[in-house]
Amino acid sequence: MMEQTSPLMQNLRRSSVWFVASVLVLAASSIGLSRFLETDTPAVSLALDPLNVDALIGEITSDLNDSNDAPDLEALLTRAEDALRFNLADARLYSLIGEIKYRQGEKDEANKLFDQALGLSKTEIHALQRSIGHATETGDLSKAVGEIDILLRRWPDQFPTISDGLPTILSNPSGYQAVLTAIRAQAPWRASLIYALSKTPEGLDFANRLLLDLTGSSAPPNSGELTAVINGYFRQKEYGPAYRLFLFSLSDQERKLGGYIFNGTFEPVSGGKPFDWQIRDQSGLEITFVTSQNAVEGETGATVRFLNTPIKNTALQQYVALPPGSYKISLIASARNLKLPKELFWSIRCLGPAGEIARFNIPEGTFNRQSLSQDFSVGPTDCPMQVLTLKTAAIAESWRFRYVGTLIMHKLSIERLPS
Repeated sequence: MMEQTSPLMQNLRRSSVWFVASVLVLAASSIGLSRFLETDTPAVSLALDPLNVDALIGEITSDLNDSNDAPDLEALLTRAEDALRFNLADARLYSLIGEIKYRQGEKDEANKLFDQALGLSKTEIHALQRSIGHATETGDLSKAVGEIDILLRRWPDQFPTISDGLPTILSNPSGYQAVLTAIRAQAPWRASLIYALSKTPEGLDFANRLLLDLTGSSAPPNSGELTAVINGYFRQKEYGPAYRLFLFSLSDQERKLGGYIFNGTFEPVSGGKPFDWQIRDQSGLEITFVTSQNAVEGETGATVRFLNTPIKNTALQQYVALPPGSYKISLIASARNLKLPKELFWSIRCLGPAGEIARFNIPEGTFNRQSLSQDFSVGPTDCPMQVLTLKTAAIAESWRFRYVGTLIMHKLSIERLPS
């Protein structure tokens, strides 16, 4: 015969179950809230869940980074080591303890801890940064570049943290070769490297050398990289190296377009580099390059269509490198119903005190393959580089001066005259 449970015992059991369930719900809520707060307010998160290792790491990291108060390194070390006993596989704790040891002057021990952290997680960010610095200092540059590659593949926004050490790495033959191998293999930080190097005079030479070594490889320099370095030389007013880099970077096909003016027949191969054609975004006109293979009725070259609006300033330009001497600039052009309320002309101007050294106007009307030319000279001083520009004489966009019609420029060339 089964013993019946009294109503009192049943109520007590129900109360106990309810109490345990409530405790579990409250604990779960505290853990969940702790997780929610661990990033922004790690101290509050730890109060809710003292075992929340993410909150602990966040709080210790915040204390280490506090520039207002010197951290109590010994106390932080004790907290981190206590947490490690329950989280032996957490690479971040080894890295954190390593950083504390590093600040305490125990650098050998710290480097061992960073290595332990990377053994558990090869992408642990702080251990990687410290290991890169240590490898650079000790001359193990192949290791440094390998770890830079790991760091920047996982954490691409960390490039500024390692950029200062790049000149040291690149100035060493083994370091340079390691970097070249990485970017030849299309490392995703290649563009960041080239752009960063192009910003400083000492970095420019490394960037120039890297791009030249990439020329002819399976991963040749692209237009953006070349433009960044060429513009870097322009900022330093080092026009010679800029022009030589442009010439050396040309493909066999592009070399066929060479001359004092690059691509003077306006083939549609423009890459936008400073010594190539640059088309300015200008409302009121359209510029198209047509290859001889696609031309209709002989309209090869650059076609400029004016849309019956005012046109101000530059439409098309290219930097050129003319040594001192006497020259002739020539244009073969056609036009249909061309109306120019203000002058339309080609200008050659020095990048220096000499200013404009040549200008010749394009006539109005309708004509077919008309030859235009003008002689000019480049002086021995104050003209290290020149800019060739198609522009108008309008100084204000007044609707009284509307440009109409079509200009087709078949060929533009500069030739040197006998002295």
